[in-house]
Amino acid sequence: MDFARDETQEEVAGVAADLLGRGLGSDELWSALAGADLLSLALPERLGGSGLGVAEALTVLTEVGRAAALVPALPTIGFGVLPVLALATDTQRDALLSDVAAGGVLTAALAEPGRPFPQAPSATAVEADGGVAVTGSFVAVPYADRARSILVPTSAGVVAVASDADGVTLRESPTSAHTPEFSVRLESAVGTRLGSGTDAASDLETLYSLATAAIAAYADGLLTGATELTAKHVSERHQFGKPLATFQAVAQQIADVYVTARALHVAALSSIWRVSEGLDAADDLDVAAYWIAAELLPAMRVLHHLHGGIGVDETYPMHRYSSTAKDIARLLGGASYRLDLVGARCSSN
Repeated sequence: MDFARDETQEEVAGVAADLLGRGLGSDELWSALAGADLLSLALPERLGGSGLGVAEALTVLTEVGRAAALVPALPTIGFGVLPVLALATDTQRDALLSDVAAGGVLTAALAEPGRPFPQAPSATAVEADGGVAVTGSFVAVPYADRARSILVPTSAGVVAVASDADGVTLRESPTSAHTPEFSVRLESAVGTRLGSGTDAASDLETLYSLATAAIAAYADGLLTGATELTAKHVSERHQFGKPLATFQAVAQQIADVYVTARALHVAALSSIWRVSEGLDAADDLDVAAYWIAAELLPAMRVLHHLHGGIGVDETYPMHRYSSTAKDIARLLGGASYRLDLVGARCSSN
């Protein structure tokens, strides 16, 4: 197997990196990403897309993570576009994805209170006029206020519910990165069940697999970008007439983070490759999710430490990397939860 980016993925990464390096504000950057067709890579041509695959779409998320850009790329592409393309009928795709190419936002409710990525959702969906009526509570739903639709895991499969539908209540919750996030309550909110709904468990697994692969791609870029930022700092910052990077303790610490970053990179690439090839990716995804939940935050703490006093300044870029990492680790459920999943998978084999 060859995990190296192909020519198309390299081109996508180059275009994304160029836009992300221009220092644009969040709204301006989001419009620029849409204008460069980076949000619609996986969409069919009839919806203004390029008809590319999962790997190309997730390449964008890696570059967004590398810049720690505060835009809704992860929920839109990873939690919205890719699951809709995998699960929905053509008619549903046309309805749900029609404005993505122009910068429309999608998201998903991946966690119930105390239950991240629930395999047996408490949320219910019953037949109703115009679709299915969903009742349930969710937490940590990113950009729910801006999303055209929220993908909701239910006992009957994955349901797309408009964020402004009757019966939908949004309550904003705090995040480390200060990005919009909401607790969502649905009371008989009518939405559209994606696909036929004949195999709810399989549909949920597809949603979770694509969302986890997207998080892995994003986290890979996030840690790589933070490591590059720190390496530049310690090579340019002088102490006692020498660059900090020449001191043994500094070199050892950033080397440890580099090892962590490369391990995460391999775990993410393996997961993305298997998902994009339609292979069973459950083991790889569980390992990648555990590595993110367990190792991403300790690595960020080391990188903060290597920046010295500037590392705790909220206006310095390092703050975006570490605060975003906190929100990602929380969304995945934390290290202990993810370790339990890995352990359960090992014991069942």
